[in-house]
Amino acid sequence: MWPESAYRFNLSDRDVAQADDHFAEGVLYAVGRRDFSVPGFAFIDCGTAINSLLLRRRMVDLKEALGRVEQRLFGRTLGYLSVARFDQQNTTKFHVDGAPDEAMLMLGYEPTPVRSRVALADYTRCARDLGMTPIEFLDRLNPMFQSGEQALRPYVTELPFDQKRLQIILINNSRMPFTDGGSGWLGVMHTAQILTPDQSLHRVINSTMIAPQPIEELETVSLADKEWFLTTDEVRTSKY
Repeated sequence: MWPESAYRFNLSDRDVAQADDHFAEGVLYAVGRRDFSVPGFAFIDCGTAINSLLLRRRMVDLKEALGRVEQRLFGRTLGYLSVARFDQQNTTKFHVDGAPDEAMLMLGYEPTPVRSRVALADYTRCARDLGMTPIEFLDRLNPMFQSGEQALRPYVTELPFDQKRLQIILINNSRMPFTDGGSGWLGVMHTAQILTPDQSLHRVINSTMIAPQPIEELETVSLADKEWFLTTDEVRTSKY
């Protein structure tokens, strides 16, 4: 549905410090959308020269930069709801992760021999076109069932996913309805198809859920949990 130029960004030739507010503003514009002129997701190629620890540091630095841009433009910041690392080798249908009605997923993918396909579906736009709210769409045409899958097909974008590279995907995970005033984030669904599952190998995803919050409010995730996310070697069982 969307051309790569609408959602693809490059960090492969940048230092962590260069994921600055200018870069973050472009990413936030693509992801934190309030209308249908942009995709509601971003795909960031981080190349092959960094390791897992630097990938996670880039994720945290980017989240902080996104929060500064959100504060400057909309008078609120962004806070973590969760941070995790897991090995995910189960195919999933299109879905929205459990979160507040306005939220964003930032997923950091590490290189792996396990091949997969990743796609996004603009279910909020589909719902609008069918005269529904996103929550009504989830109730009546959930893509866990065939009728919902069929309804979403014209709204799907498959990403140029390369399992040999480090990649960050940001996904607008919201359930807000479309309004002419553009009052809230408009979400998309995501799916992963695992083509060559192998339990002797790992397909590590560094997962963070992020949501808008008042500037004066403390994050749900503690400093200790953020430090764990940045430094741990632990990989937990898939949440799916």
